[in-house]
Amino acid sequence: MSLAVATTRTRLEERLIFAALERRGVPHVQVDDRTLIHHLGAGETPRYHGVLNRIMSHTRSVYAARLLEAAGHRVVNPSHVVETCGDKILTSLALTRAGLPTPRTVVAVTPDAAIEAIEQVGYPAVIKPPVGSWGRLLSKVNDRDAAETLIEHKQSLRSPIHNVYYIQEYVDKPDRDIRVIVIGGEPVAAVYRRSEHWITNTARGATTEPCPLTEDVASLAVAAAAAVGGGMLAVDLLERSTGELLVTEVNHTMEFHGLAAVTDVDVADLIVSHTLSTVEGAA
Repeated sequence: MSLAVATTRTRLEERLIFAALERRGVPHVQVDDRTLIHHLGAGETPRYHGVLNRIMSHTRSVYAARLLEAAGHRVVNPSHVVETCGDKILTSLALTRAGLPTPRTVVAVTPDAAIEAIEQVGYPAVIKPPVGSWGRLLSKVNDRDAAETLIEHKQSLRSPIHNVYYIQEYVDKPDRDIRVIVIGGEPVAAVYRRSEHWITNTARGATTEPCPLTEDVASLAVAAAAAVGGGMLAVDLLERSTGELLVTEVNHTMEFHGLAAVTDVDVADLIVSHTLSTVEGAA
């Protein structure tokens, strides 16, 4: 049977993964998540050797992984990791349970409580949607007027998730953050993501440059990956002006085009190696 690579669209990362599979002569098939159909309770037998989950939508990724697992497939990353990493609240709970340093975070579920939570965190504060990526819909509010305007706007959005308020302190960091790739519990590479804007996602125009994998950076990233269930993950770290490192996010369907452009680490090949070892270890 072939290894299935479940995708939403073929980005640079997926092209690199397919090239690594082809170099190794691994039989594989691309499965578009928009074509997935699963008959519950139909007694399906596994159709694939295993599944590499590269689906972009958090909701579709979680349910696709669960359904494929229910049919007997080994999915990498598994559904419980996707569920945790794709929800910032669940990620923060996992990180704080593990005793790891994170920005001070407060969650509220009503508009009035959200205003009070922002006041408790202090200005400036950062408000993020609990589910989302690429730095979209992040807001920094500098005073109560801005906070009230933002909360009123979020109330008008149709999705219920925008009426759950995930609030963090604004970290006075350098013009960068750190992304660390952790695969199978091993830190394999790190980059600085630099931007003049306070949001340092490459999707928002940040540039990348190599970051040394110091003991502090590597050990914190490995601990964060373990806290959310392990696998193939991108751990994002912030640096306070004092030098203290904080874990801000852990990403389950990691993008690595920025890292690939500035390092010699073949992340795609490492992804293939980990996927095959995980799938074959479960056989």
